[in-house]
Amino acid sequence: MTPNLTPPQKRYLRGLAHALKPVVLVGGKGVGEGLVAETAAALTIHELIKIKVAAEDREARDLAIEQLLAATQAALVARIGHVAVLYRARAEKPLIALPR
Repeated sequence: MTPNLTPPQKRYLRGLAHALKPVVLVGGKGVGEGLVAETAAALTIHELIKIKVAAEDREARDLAIEQLLAATQAALVARIGHVAVLYRARAEKPLIALPR
């Protein structure tokens, strides 16, 4: 289930993500099982990550991001150009406390 984030929560998470570097790079082969596993592992560890999609056209980037969101059950916080910010809270001991 994809978490629904309110605008203040998205704004808060964008602020936290500002200094982050992309930890997942989507290459020319697109989204595969290995990439989904790495993204899920990164979300479990960090909760908030940046991904960079190396696709040339906008539709391919959007498709790759949507596939990752669906496979990892993460929420899209922001997307600017080739970079997207994903958030998924931990089930136990969350690192980030979201504002209401």
